Amino acid sequence: MPREPKMTRQLVVEGKNDQHVVWALCKQHQVAKTFSVQVPGQDESGGIETLLADIPVRLKQRGLESLGVLVDANQDLQGRWQAVSDRLKRSGYENLPAQPDSDGLIISPPDKPRVGVWLMPDNQLPGMLENFVAHLIPADDLLAPRAEACLRGIEQDGLDLYKPAHRPKALIHTWLAWQEDPGRPMGQAITAHVLGHNEPLALAFVSWLERLFV
Repeated sequence: MPREPKMTRQLVVEGKNDQHVVWALCKQHQVAKTFSVQVPGQDESGGIETLLADIPVRLKQRGLESLGVLVDANQDLQGRWQAVSDRLKRSGYENLPAQPDSDGLIISPPDKPRVGVWLMPDNQLPGMLENFVAHLIPADDLLAPRAEACLRGIEQDGLDLYKPAHRPKALIHTWLAWQEDPGRPMGQAITAHVLGHNEPLALAFVSWLERLFV
């Protein structure tokens, strides 16, 4: 586990998978360790409701400089953005955009901590961390189309047990299961260069982190 810096700059995420993907990308891009990556909850159980409830609490912390919020858009990008922006408004943040910023939101009020928001996968489309990670599969990879065909096949035969909303999870973990070291977690797959880190979406995300914290 990376050594966590002082807690004046914090990125809160929904779960440990998000945490490890962020750490891995930061390591590959040598992002300065100026911020911590935290999963809210006493036992780091995470989840969106815990994270949303945690936002106003963290913004009241003494000495906080910057707070980043990383959440899945899931099936309703606008609804998720509204949920986050409502918590920010309750904490006194004004003039928030009606829609997420395509490059990741960053606001810097003169009298409050700087705040950043990134909605997975890309601030523009519904989806989740696993959609983001799928963009890190090398463009010339030959297994990704096979994994997609595999899922289509079991869906056509009525054998799929996952919810439609969880299809991106099934897809990326199917692909990871076919690698040289089967079933490697997503963060470790980035560190091991099984997944890329210089793809455009990864670069945009790292740029957001650096603008927010470095």
